[in-house]
Amino acid sequence: MSNELKNGHTPAPSTNFLRGIIEADLVSGTYAERSDKQGQALPQVVTRFPPEPNGYLHIGHAKSICLNFGLARDYNGRCHLRFDDTNPEKEDQEYVDTIIDSVKWLGFDWDHDGQPHLYYASNYFDVMYAGAQALIRKGLAYVDEQNAEQMRETRGTLTEPGTDSPWRNRPADESLRLFEEMRDGKHADGTLILRAKIDMASPNMNLRDPAIYRIRHATHHNTGDKWCVYPMYSYAHPIEDALENISHSICTLEFEDQRPFYDWVLERLAEEGFFKKPLPHQYEFARLNLTYIITSKRKLKQLVDEKIVSGWDDPRMPTIVGLRRRGYTPEAIRLMCDRTGASKNNSWIDYSILEGALRDDLDPKAPRAVAVLRPLKLIIDNFPEGQSVECSAPVYPPAHPLHDSEHRLFPITKNLWIEKEDFMEVPTKGYFRLFPGNKVRLRYGYVVECTGCDKDADGNIIAVHCNYFEDSKSGTPGSANYKVKGNLHWVSADHALEAEVRLYDRLFTDAHPDAGGKDFKLALNPNSKEVITAYLEPTLKTAEAGAIYQFERHGYFVADRVDSTAGKPVFNRAVTLKDSWVAK
Repeated sequence: MSNELKNGHTPAPSTNFLRGIIEADLVSGTYAERSDKQGQALPQVVTRFPPEPNGYLHIGHAKSICLNFGLARDYNGRCHLRFDDTNPEKEDQEYVDTIIDSVKWLGFDWDHDGQPHLYYASNYFDVMYAGAQALIRKGLAYVDEQNAEQMRETRGTLTEPGTDSPWRNRPADESLRLFEEMRDGKHADGTLILRAKIDMASPNMNLRDPAIYRIRHATHHNTGDKWCVYPMYSYAHPIEDALENISHSICTLEFEDQRPFYDWVLERLAEEGFFKKPLPHQYEFARLNLTYIITSKRKLKQLVDEKIVSGWDDPRMPTIVGLRRRGYTPEAIRLMCDRTGASKNNSWIDYSILEGALRDDLDPKAPRAVAVLRPLKLIIDNFPEGQSVECSAPVYPPAHPLHDSEHRLFPITKNLWIEKEDFMEVPTKGYFRLFPGNKVRLRYGYVVECTGCDKDADGNIIAVHCNYFEDSKSGTPGSANYKVKGNLHWVSADHALEAEVRLYDRLFTDAHPDAGGKDFKLALNPNSKEVITAYLEPTLKTAEAGAIYQFERHGYFVADRVDSTAGKPVFNRAVTLKDSWVAK
């Protein structure tokens, strides 16, 4: 059938191995004849994003989100959002809510043909329990009384087979009775465990009678106190996929060795009439390994609990909520995920790739503004006292469709703020900014000539003096007569918005802060956050929380989503204009 798919859809180019697999399945019609319980035809491509609600999503999850939802979108399929909530001791409704919000913010949803596809593993507990009972009856599962330490000791090694449990040949009726007692709360945590009976000599240790149910006397966020036993993820996951008619179950490479057990569970339960073929198939891709961050939920939680950061949404955190508060856009994150692709080989992606995606997204669309971050007073001595002249600048960059039609207005006055680095009393070679006797243009304003500076008792420069040329204002006929090399940013000292600005940087100075068992806290960057008082263009007073701007010369900044108030925005630096990062 060549490259045209059975549904008439022409596929997107095969830019990664997963697309190649899906296209081959579409051409062969592997999943073409499936239907749901109501007899409705199913899409040939059904994927899922299955987070465990035990923490906040991070940039690594974003890769999986973009991949699963993106593949479903590109091949006329659907993607489910499913909460793998099989561990009640670590899960919470707070995490469920933030995961839903993060996926939506990234630009994806789980609706298809007017129907939502949001699921919880806990809604399938009855089926999972019945499946376990069926395995026991068939002699493929048994209740073990070994504790966790004994199971580790008898599991064997990569070169030596495991040892059978003393209870491996327990009669099925006895295992069924004990399993029911486990469910009914008659046994303490850790005293009994249900194991699949496969092969204790298997070279794949995941097949050495893996645990499939354990006792947990814990309240579940969704099912309350109904259950005292909970399925292990490796057992629950394939069942969830089959119940939801997943076609391509895409996960990261650490699950590759578990794929034989995934297939074993589905094949055995299909034999017992639980599922119809074709069954879901698991495929693995390399997770996103980004330098200068950590993605361990335990370690991220440690940063929060020990107040090293202000919370899960601290702008230095690699969480989706942290990146959003920092000023990252959904488009930038999707762009980074697209650029890094999907591969079977583990590799490291430099953090600069993420920053570059944000610059590329914002450069053609972010509104411009002027900010002075390290202020130094500039006094135009011959400018009339108490007067102001209106200056104008485009709101948007040249590539933006509104570049020529929308302008921002701001005044120039006698007293201005400029950057400290824009004045040198004794200039170095090649310095073209302000120094005594030199002329520069005040961007969007006048040409001025520096006449000197004021110093305090300690010799520190506290103000710079200059004179302006009245016929040099930008945009007027006489301005073209002035040829200067320096062009300075400024704001009126009388009209500027005084604002808190937070200069965020990478949280770690080590590209691999927790590699090889290192203490990641030893690599914390002491300069990851600097809070300053800056002077901003007065138009920024109306900036709404979440609004992103390019502060000309300095980078991209966002009005903080949490701390900004009406008329008093607080700005976070998202990224500098250029990649010049070095560990300090």
